[in-house]
Amino acid sequence: MIRIAIANQKGGVGKTTSAINLATAFAAAGWRTLLIDLDPQGNASTGVGVPASAREYSTYDLLLGEATLAECAMETSIPGLHLLAATVDLSGAEVELVSVDGRTDKLRKGLARGSERYDICFIDCPPSLGLLTLNALSAADTVLVPLQCEFFALEGLSQLLQTVERVQQRFNADLGIIGIALTMFDRRNRLTDQVSDDVRSCLGKLVFDTEIPRNVRLSEAPSHGMPALIYDQHCSGSRAYLALARELISRLPENRKAA
Repeated sequence: MIRIAIANQKGGVGKTTSAINLATAFAAAGWRTLLIDLDPQGNASTGVGVPASAREYSTYDLLLGEATLAECAMETSIPGLHLLAATVDLSGAEVELVSVDGRTDKLRKGLARGSERYDICFIDCPPSLGLLTLNALSAADTVLVPLQCEFFALEGLSQLLQTVERVQQRFNADLGIIGIALTMFDRRNRLTDQVSDDVRSCLGKLVFDTEIPRNVRLSEAPSHGMPALIYDQHCSGSRAYLALARELISRLPENRKAA
C-alpha cells in the first residue's frame, strides 16, 4: 500500500478537499483506496458522506491499539473507497500518547496488518505539527503539500519542510515529498501569480503543473456529504483534481499499480 500524507500545518489550504477528491479519483480509476481521517474535526469523514453517528471505530482506536485496521476501516458510498474515520475521541489522542513509548510510531504499527487489502491510502493530517501529524509522517512513504497561493504560504512551507527533514532523520528515513499542489488559485489576483512564480522558482519540478482553482462547487460539495468529483464532475475544481490525480500517478514509482 502506497501511503501519502497530505500535510500543511496551516489551516484552510485545501488539505481535506485534496484528500477527499484525490481518493475518489483513484478509487474511480480502479485503485483499492483507503482514506485516513487523522484530523479530530472529522471533515474528511463527513465529506465522503459518513456522519458521526455511523463511526463505530475510528483512527483513535487504531492509534491506541484498541482495534485493528480491518475493524476500523469502513465502506463508503463511493465504490472502491474505504474510510478510516475520525471521531471527537481523536482530540484527546495527543495527550494520551505523550507518555507512551514509541508514540510517533502508532499509526505505522496500526497499518502494518491488513494494509495489503489496499493499493493506496491518503492520510488527511490536522492543521498542526503535533503528534498526530508526526504519526502520519512516520507512517507515510511520501508527503503531498497543498499550498494556498497567498503571501504567508512560503513561510509556512519552510517550516513544514524542516519538519519533514527532522522526521527523515529521526523516524522515517525513507520519507519523501512527492509534490506541492497550488490551491485556491485565482487568476484575477496578481498576488496569486506572484506566489506561484516564487514557489516554482524556488522548488522547480517539485511543484505540480496542475493548479486547483478557487471554485464554488468545491466549497459546496462537503455540505452535501460528497466529493466534488461526484457532486459536479464537470466543474473547474473537479477537472483540476482529475488532472492532479493523473499527474500524481505519473510520479509514483514505476513498479506500482498503473491506472
